[in-house]
Amino acid sequence: MSNSSSITHFLLLPFADTRELQLWHFWLFLGISLAALLGNGLIITSTACDQRLHTPRYFFLLNLSLLDLGCISTMVPKSMVNSLWDTRDISYTACAAQIFFFSFLFSSEYSLLTIMSYDRYVAICKPLHYGSLLGSRACVHRAAAAWGTGFLYALLHTANTFSLPLCGGNAVEQFFCEIPHILKLSCSHSYLREVGLLVLSCLLALGCFVFIVGSYVQIFRAVLSVPSEQGRHKAFSMCLPHLAVVSLFVSTGTFVYLKPSSFSSPSLDLVLSVLYSVVPPVVNPLIYSLRNQELKDAVRKLVTGCVSAAIHCLLSSAKGSQCRS
Repeated sequence: MSNSSSITHFLLLPFADTRELQLWHFWLFLGISLAALLGNGLIITSTACDQRLHTPRYFFLLNLSLLDLGCISTMVPKSMVNSLWDTRDISYTACAAQIFFFSFLFSSEYSLLTIMSYDRYVAICKPLHYGSLLGSRACVHRAAAAWGTGFLYALLHTANTFSLPLCGGNAVEQFFCEIPHILKLSCSHSYLREVGLLVLSCLLALGCFVFIVGSYVQIFRAVLSVPSEQGRHKAFSMCLPHLAVVSLFVSTGTFVYLKPSSFSSPSLDLVLSVLYSVVPPVVNPLIYSLRNQELKDAVRKLVTGCVSAAIHCLLSSAKGSQCRS
């Protein structure tokens, strides 16, 4: 019988047993990481640099991109390293850090998506009050509340989870450390306190979901009452990206945590965990930029400016070398 005081590391679930598949996993996750870095990095830089995008809508989008970058950076690098070096180990401290940052970033993102639904509601249903309800100070306070809520949530759950005695070994049935899989290793009945906290968290998450649904019910009522087709199209184009991101976030997470145990297997759980933890940070930038002409123009302007600056720098250095010769 082992306990938490004697456990110095955990064993994560590997993606593959053969060396060839491990390398394929490494290169696949490397491509996914670079795509997430590029997409979210372009949104962050464009939003910060382009004065036209200094609005509440894009301020919250910038925060969402920061959270997405943090989410994928929390889990993917360690999984890549393990596949590259053919190991399953993660230290006790690194596992606790992974659980903390995963809980912090994902709960903050869910809170932020709830706030973004309010932003869309005010923009469409109360446009005349948009400036007063979502001024710069109000936006900063709401974003800080989302980050702060996530921090407190993560701190509470991480401290409580790792205060439990662990008697079920050190093999984690997941490719990263996650609270439900650590609870499976805890001693009998000692995890009930953390389960109670998880139930409370689910109720709070349900409250956020009800708020999002209620906001969109009001939004759709307002949009359908718009007489012009062009006005309805513009209103829908403002809401659909956020609605798609929320649907992806909620549906994948809900299915992973609430699916029946009879429908569970290690390989299926592995695929589903990738869908809800790795895919959204990559897909979110595509969803938001697909039909957003303002964001496309800002990204195009940024990329063009960077390419022009690089070409100018190369030409200047070439001229300098010719002058010296």
